[in-house]
Amino acid sequence: MRILFAAHEDSWGGFFGLIRSELPQHQFEATGGFWVKSLEGFDVLIPTMCPITREALDTADRLRLIQQCGAGLEGVDLRAARERNIFVANVPTEISGNADSVAELGIYMLIGLSRDPRGMARSLAGRRMGEPRGRALSGKTVGLVGLGGIGRALIRRLKAFDVRLIGIKRHNPAAAGEELGLEWVGGTADLELLLIQSDYVVLCLPASAETRNLMNPSTFAAMKPGAFLINLARGALVDRDGLEEALATGRIAGAGLDVFWEEPPDPEDPIFGYNVLATPHTAGSTDVSVRGIVRAVAENIRRVENHQEPLYVKLPGA
Repeated sequence: MRILFAAHEDSWGGFFGLIRSELPQHQFEATGGFWVKSLEGFDVLIPTMCPITREALDTADRLRLIQQCGAGLEGVDLRAARERNIFVANVPTEISGNADSVAELGIYMLIGLSRDPRGMARSLAGRRMGEPRGRALSGKTVGLVGLGGIGRALIRRLKAFDVRLIGIKRHNPAAAGEELGLEWVGGTADLELLLIQSDYVVLCLPASAETRNLMNPSTFAAMKPGAFLINLARGALVDRDGLEEALATGRIAGAGLDVFWEEPPDPEDPIFGYNVLATPHTAGSTDVSVRGIVRAVAENIRRVENHQEPLYVKLPGA
């Protein structure tokens, strides 16, 4: 089978080389960037961050599977794929080690923002010892917006830091709070109640039409003064201009960003002049998670090769 990888072959932690070694009987090609010119002649597409539109699918003549090398499928036109009898599948974060890897980077951002690395660099450059004073996590409130695989992985780790944990869950929030041992869990309509309480707001929910620009001037205004925002999920959740205003006015103390309004972001964007700890969409890219994702992707490709339905198929509206 011919398999197209819609990215540079060196991206995503060496995924391309690993999956090619796992399935040497198949022909793999990389586009060299987050684009697809044509799907003609390909049996499987690994879209990465490339939008897969109805128009792109019109170029497919034998495509059988769109298999994401992660969880996010918001860029794929699921309805158009379904109309063409093309399976669309992902790799759930909780089965691959991805959720654990993302949660670890979330802890890094919580601690990094709290200890003011820019201030530390200035102190070292100025030969000043013992400053700046950081913030301890103990006793602070962490608000998790989204309690799926990543949110749950964060909860397991954050309990060791003696923080107060609250959350937002779209479905059955009360049951989720009891199951996970959180002090408070609200529904989607309760977002502002979480924002006003939280010293750290961590986004770990999918992007959708309903959650696009979830963080905007109105919700930033509802945040606790001096709080931090951390986005581990999707760039579309945060309104870029609203974030810059919140940083510029000091409404929030800083932001940790692994995902952006456009990817890759402009490195000269003035937003990075504020207290922003940024990583290049690498939260899920670790030795453990990449190996787990390779195993899951390879399994689905083998299933399609053997005329079996792949695992973790996503349907329109599901």
